[in-house]
Amino acid sequence: MPDDKTKVGEPDRSRVSGDQDYEVRYFAEKHGISIEGAIDLINRFGNNREKLEEAANKLRASAGAKRLWTVG
Repeated sequence: MPDDKTKVGEPDRSRVSGDQDYEVRYFAEKHGISIEGAIDLINRFGNNREKLEEAANKLRASAGAKRLWTVG
């Protein structure tokens, strides 16, 4: 049976799946934060990519963010 082309959902890229290690790792690397920091943001702000990117950018811009959120 063919897919119903009239039932189009929201693109998958609009969300960050906290259950997928590779997505969390990519998000953390992209924003220069630790994996634990990325998971914390997902838990606090949900999985909406736009909101998460905004929060990650604010985090990086704040004083001391590197010390608090990066590994190493």
